[in-house]
Amino acid sequence: MNTPDRGITPPRVCWYGDDFTGATDTLAEVARAGWRGLLFLGVPTADQLHRAGPLDAIGIAGAARGMAPADMETELRAVGHFMAGTGARVLHYKCCSTFDSAPHVGSIGVAIRELRRHMPNPLVPIVGGQPSIGRYCSFANLYARAGSAPNIHRIDRHPVMSQHPVTPMHEADLRLHLAAQGVTNIRSVPHTAYPRLRRAIDAPELEHWIDGIIDTTDGPLLLDLVDDEQLTIIGRLIWRAAACVPLLAVGPSSVQQALARAFSPGRESVPVTSLAPATGPVLVVAGSLSPVTARQISACQRYVRQPVQAQRLLDDPMYAAQQVQQAAATLVQGQNVLVHTDHPAHAVTAQQAAATARSTAQLVAAIIQASAKSGVQPSRIGIAGGDTSSQATLALGLWGLAFRCVLAPGVTVSVARSDNPAIDGIELMLKGGQMGGDLLFDDLANGTA
Repeated sequence: MNTPDRGITPPRVCWYGDDFTGATDTLAEVARAGWRGLLFLGVPTADQLHRAGPLDAIGIAGAARGMAPADMETELRAVGHFMAGTGARVLHYKCCSTFDSAPHVGSIGVAIRELRRHMPNPLVPIVGGQPSIGRYCSFANLYARAGSAPNIHRIDRHPVMSQHPVTPMHEADLRLHLAAQGVTNIRSVPHTAYPRLRRAIDAPELEHWIDGIIDTTDGPLLLDLVDDEQLTIIGRLIWRAAACVPLLAVGPSSVQQALARAFSPGRESVPVTSLAPATGPVLVVAGSLSPVTARQISACQRYVRQPVQAQRLLDDPMYAAQQVQQAAATLVQGQNVLVHTDHPAHAVTAQQAAATARSTAQLVAAIIQASAKSGVQPSRIGIAGGDTSSQATLALGLWGLAFRCVLAPGVTVSVARSDNPAIDGIELMLKGGQMGGDLLFDDLANGTA
């Protein structure tokens, strides 16, 4: 097992993303904080750590969100051992901001049980909500916006997440949702109980309140989050608890936002850089079944659309090869390509969804390889769909991602790190199904001001 040199300054925080799109969102928050971070696509080797140099934050992008419990335990055991060995005080298990998970797939309960073995603090803060992308937790109940629409829905009535093909959310109370996954005796702290922190004289009251929480909690602690002002309070609580004994924190990228806000109170976030227009053809592959992604496919104007039949990708190698050659030929002509899978006529099982994600990811890698043989390398790649993104980065043979910019709230563009010169340096957008406005794919090609 690879562990960092003990002579190197420990990172401030480590995080594991249960899918790749979410892990890159946390990478963006690390960059906003002005911290040096790198997202590895697996437990890094000693050589990769050396090439990365000193890091304030170390991330590992995984695929636990789509795994069965036994597979999660195997993956997270290695991750927990490595991250504990870095000397970081906080290990952040980055789950989806909608907390969609189930006892049989992507279980947050399994993640907590395994990672607590490596971070000995009995307190496990669980942060619900991420206001920056329209996610809110009030009195332990989760609410979310759908795409860029302004309406906020309770998660069990959300037009998309309540009907997720693999992990539909039928319970809004996160205490009950997580209890079904084995996380019992959750203490909930409502946002109405938070002390004010608007003046310097409020600080002693906050510290006293934090001491009371730490002294009276020895298990999972669910923290409401409905407003960005509450991030400092949450972050201060986590840092104080971790100063005594290293801890595991669970939640979306708001955990990182809270840690950064409390680490440097009053400091403005570092501006993220804009994205210049693409210098070469852009490849986007959409494996998401989300209505948000469907609208993005319909709205884009800068791509040659190439629909593919997901089931035929699985069943017919000749059909898959034809799709690869068609997409590669379009890229060689200097045109942008949008490859998107069709919407199945019937509900899909978790196994079918996973198989489709793998086949779509293999399609991405094959298209890049075929175009490279013709002397053309896409300047940017966009992947839509959490599971597809996770599988595609593995299929492409990447070992790391460095931050490039934020294209939209919750959508990060990264720079691929790979030993393959055809892949190394490519700008890569990984997007969850719910993220981004209707013109997101065009923005990837056109750039942003």
